[in-house]
Amino acid sequence: QVQLVESGGGLVQAGGSLRLSCAASGSFFSINAMGWYRQAPGKQRELVASITRGGSTNYADSAKGRFTISRDNAKNTVYLQMNSLKPEDTAVYYCNADFYPFLSSRRSVNYWGQGTQVTVSS
Repeated sequence: QVQLVESGGGLVQAGGSLRLSCAASGSFFSINAMGWYRQAPGKQRELVASITRGGSTNYADSAKGRFTISRDNAKNTVYLQMNSLKPEDTAVYYCNADFYPFLSSRRSVNYWGQGTQVTVSS
């Protein structure tokens, strides 16, 4: 069984910073793309940022210039550095990843973490 465990959320004032981490554990061959999504109350879950195994990144417009996604393939961990936080960044942040279970796997399996709350006060 694969698990994604997020950490690093919390309460911060507007303009502050937080660093989220998501560590993958369990039995798998490799991890393909990893990403961070968020869901605010009453809104749909949305992509914040994603990163391929090779390090190519993609950001939502709201995250560009303020957030940085990175990963450590040796530690099976993805990070989200969030700077210049705004009250509208308040949401539950979810880690997402595509896993290849075996060397011979031709299709990846997608998993979600349990989420971590980020609250930005004005």
